[in-house]
Amino acid sequence: MHRNRNHLRSALIAGAVLAALAGCSGGSKDHANQAAGTQAAVRPAQPKMPDGLPGMPPVLDAKDVYAADRANQLSPVVKDFPSRVYVPNTNSNTVSVIDPATYKVIKTIRVGVQPQHVVPSWDMKTLWVNNDRGNSLTPIDPRTGKAGKSVDVHDPYNLYFTPNGKYAIVMASLDRELVFRDAHTMEPRKTVPVSCYGVNHADFSPDGRSFIVSCEFSGELLKVDTEKMKVVAQQKLPFRGAMPQDVKISPDGKKYYVADMVADGVWVLDAAGFGKPTLLHTGKGCHGLYVSRDSREMYISNRGEGTISVFDFAQDKLTKKWRLPHGGSPDMGGVSADGKVLWLSGRYNSEVYAIDTRSGKQLARIPVGSGPHGLAVYPQPGRYSLGHTGIFR
Repeated sequence: MHRNRNHLRSALIAGAVLAALAGCSGGSKDHANQAAGTQAAVRPAQPKMPDGLPGMPPVLDAKDVYAADRANQLSPVVKDFPSRVYVPNTNSNTVSVIDPATYKVIKTIRVGVQPQHVVPSWDMKTLWVNNDRGNSLTPIDPRTGKAGKSVDVHDPYNLYFTPNGKYAIVMASLDRELVFRDAHTMEPRKTVPVSCYGVNHADFSPDGRSFIVSCEFSGELLKVDTEKMKVVAQQKLPFRGAMPQDVKISPDGKKYYVADMVADGVWVLDAAGFGKPTLLHTGKGCHGLYVSRDSREMYISNRGEGTISVFDFAQDKLTKKWRLPHGGSPDMGGVSADGKVLWLSGRYNSEVYAIDTRSGKQLARIPVGSGPHGLAVYPQPGRYSLGHTGIFR
């Protein structure tokens, strides 16, 4: 009897396995039913998610690192924040606050010397003003628009956050250092000296385990191991006088794009291999890179000629060029929460531009302080911030 029960159990297990395999086979009949909507849609097989940096929120979609950035997809943390554009005026030592509904400056905040960028914190609760020559960071509460007490931080040209929210990374351009600090208190945890000049912008791999840094004064790129906090590769760009600026990874995570204001275009390089890059010419003074809310396009500001180039990821080519009426110096910025407006600072014109992302039409040209630079549009969709003027995942 005991032996018969074992035979019966084996038969039942075998039948269950065969039934499961048959259910997974997805024959033509299944596809026909799915197309006709007669059964629940079966999700297509997703690529295997890479093992992420410990503590990093899992990637939502292995095919699109910006999947959490869809139009109006605001986190509960930021959904009640008033919509504003925060503009650091490098020469005026102020931050102009613009109401995007009226295109008017509604407030001017005094900050430290030479503010370069307004950077959303990893948890998205604070905006940090990088007072480069003032050697400090000034916090702004995006709920109230009020500035808090500045924190002493040396040479904070730019600021990023590790994808797990553990560290802030200060791009100490003149000090020639990457300084890993506590993401909340800004206390230093590790200082990484670099051999290049002018570390300024960065972006992270999809798994968060590495990031690419541009060095504007020596025309070089660095690859950094996030967890080890160590430079693991370095290369010189193949262009005399190259001056790399903003860095963005492609939605599928396979390529990095690096703006170069002297080469007048975007360097494209393989993300996995960190190999030799190729140059895509965009326009004079290529500077800032911003991905559309649907991850289909990238807006490229050409500061030296007053234009914005539009790159299509699927077509792998430039498709449009928008020219600002009466010229200008479009620099750094971001895309509105609904994806309809591209906001850029006019670095040499003491103004900010609002540009329709569907037509390229200039919607507004707003006077601000002197030397407007890395403005932040806030709030924006996403689960957490990697820094700069708003890189969200």
